[in-house]
Amino acid sequence: MRTLIQSICAAACAAFIFTACEPVNTPNPTPDLDGDETVMKLQGTKIEWPADTTVILDRHLEIGVDQSLYIHEGATVIADNAELKPEIVVLGNLYVLGTEKKPVTFTVEESSRANRFSRNWGGIICGYDSKEVVLENAIIEYGGAQTTEESLSFRHKLFKTETGEGVPAFHFCNPQGQFVIVNCTFRYNAEDHTYITGGKSIMMNNRFICNGFDGGEAINYKSECLADIANNLIYDANTNGFKLSNGGFVNVQSHLICYNNTMVNCGWRRPKVKGGCIWLEDNIWVELYNNLMYDCRWGLKESVEEPMDQKSVITPNYYFASTQTGWEQMQPTEDEEEGIRNGADDIMSEKPGDKDPLFANYTQQENVNVNVGANEGDIPQEWNDAWDFSLKAGSPAAQGGKTDFTRHYGTKGLTFATGKTYASPEPAEYFGAFGVK
Repeated sequence: MRTLIQSICAAACAAFIFTACEPVNTPNPTPDLDGDETVMKLQGTKIEWPADTTVILDRHLEIGVDQSLYIHEGATVIADNAELKPEIVVLGNLYVLGTEKKPVTFTVEESSRANRFSRNWGGIICGYDSKEVVLENAIIEYGGAQTTEESLSFRHKLFKTETGEGVPAFHFCNPQGQFVIVNCTFRYNAEDHTYITGGKSIMMNNRFICNGFDGGEAINYKSECLADIANNLIYDANTNGFKLSNGGFVNVQSHLICYNNTMVNCGWRRPKVKGGCIWLEDNIWVELYNNLMYDCRWGLKESVEEPMDQKSVITPNYYFASTQTGWEQMQPTEDEEEGIRNGADDIMSEKPGDKDPLFANYTQQENVNVNVGANEGDIPQEWNDAWDFSLKAGSPAAQGGKTDFTRHYGTKGLTFATGKTYASPEPAEYFGAFGVK
């Protein structure tokens, strides 16, 4: 394994050989500080971090407007400065190119992993001119630092313009840009896993595991976005699996097509109006098909004061509750004060425990309390990599889904500077992210 550590700059700058269509700069971890010892700037326009590289971030990393950073399979980026809480600010382009066997990992030093919400690094925060980001087979964990005046995102006036704000694990904000997140795992980030305020995008085949210390969504979209979001598993989002809003509208009404996603145990730790599986607001245009919600605090909800666009389609989806409280909280009320919404073609538990989707390998904990409000202990139970949220033969969720809708990127897809085109997956007639196993 090669190691690139800023403090041993000269030793780490040995030449690496690549085959490419154009000249490629070798990795150069030498800080270009411009007098600022808290920021590392890379040299060159196209920078490659080779396979199995380890990069220790003891300061913020800035990828310049005219730069593209390529991080290859097996690389590990470790934030190791609990006082500064490093961020990766992408003013240019970022291509994270892991593989199934050798993902790229963004994490914190080992001593900080005992606390799942250590907040000892910020996340990947993109700038207003960032054109492209690819996150493929990446693990992004233990982020969500709260900003200070030394935070690089705050100094660039990105995401939030006040200090004390928790940053998401990934943020993209260029309406003219594009990104794809595929086959990634986001886990133990203290704020939103993803927070998107612009651009074309595909999120598919990802796992979003346990996020939000006292708030935060797994997938949070605002205005200026056209996205396909499919085949994702969300477990224990503090507030919602999806928060979908047209907030901040300037030019483009967000149109989000969300299908064949699975959400389990979401909203338990945020027992307020919004905590649950899906929250819609502010004239958002959504199409929601074939999503499976399992023991989430609420069913689908919208803001009564700022409702979704009436051309939205919110059915068919699948709702299961194992408890009386959970079952009651996914039922629409006659006066609609709670904003709970159902669709005509939804499949729902008719009583607690009815229509269990029969996951291949998952046993719900005994002490189910969707309103518990706890933020420690085993509520909900800790994630287990052995779980399998595929469906058993005979599952009532194995059929009834809708497949005859048009996706944004189902035909042409999105093509990136790597030369690769990503197309959103075909919809399936089963509910949730996984079929029968």
